[in-house]
Amino acid sequence: MTVADEESALLGLAPVAPDRTVAYGPHPDQLVDLYVPRAGGDAAARGPLVVLLHGGFWRAAYDRRHLSPLAAELAGQGVPVALAEYRRVGAGGGAPQTFEDVTAGIEAACAALAGASADPSPVLVGHSAGGHLALLAAARPDTPVTRVLAVSPVADLARAHALGLSHGAVGELLGQGPGFPERLAAADPARHPPAGVPVTILHGTDDPDVPLDLSRRYAAQSPVTTVLRELPGVGHYAPVTPGSPSCDVLVGLVCRPSST
Repeated sequence: MTVADEESALLGLAPVAPDRTVAYGPHPDQLVDLYVPRAGGDAAARGPLVVLLHGGFWRAAYDRRHLSPLAAELAGQGVPVALAEYRRVGAGGGAPQTFEDVTAGIEAACAALAGASADPSPVLVGHSAGGHLALLAAARPDTPVTRVLAVSPVADLARAHALGLSHGAVGELLGQGPGFPERLAAADPARHPPAGVPVTILHGTDDPDVPLDLSRRYAAQSPVTTVLRELPGVGHYAPVTPGSPSCDVLVGLVCRPSST
């Protein structure tokens, strides 16, 4: 599969319905889809509780459904998964609503999946803009998160804004105008690395949407608890597309972090 084919390969997968969905607020996008391992089989709960955050440059045009095959794949490996939706730019989101929803979604996921895993503390897995949100959420002083796996993340928000990624997506998220520099600094994971929370970043060397340089810059400024794994010849979408070799790496890091 070439880098140019990666997006169509992911979006061409049929969405997988969750076992159930819980709401954590009144807005239609304040939802968490739950994928629960089947008890008694090979997929009996063995892994951590995972909260999965999708990308799409924080815009309402992109929702959680394209990561539902990954959620189902992880559940098939014995991992209880909460695929979180959140308010996005163009549909009631942006700063601070999007950030507030991620925090509330994590709390709702932990409550809904209590008892589904031997370890109730969540692991955050985020792709692209979802990787940014995962890194930022893990940096909160009261975070319950035990580790983060950020895939092709927008890890350096200031650099992403300077590059004008996705036609100014960072400016749309934070809102231009007075106070923008302060909002940018507050929302930039590169300025707020998680204290004591291990971070693994997976990033393809040929990513055309979120340059690898953003993850390299984040890792260079972060504590020793951050590990950057570069995926040679891989683009933006293959690491979250079940069946691809780079997605196998992701699944292994979630389910067997000490042996991958």
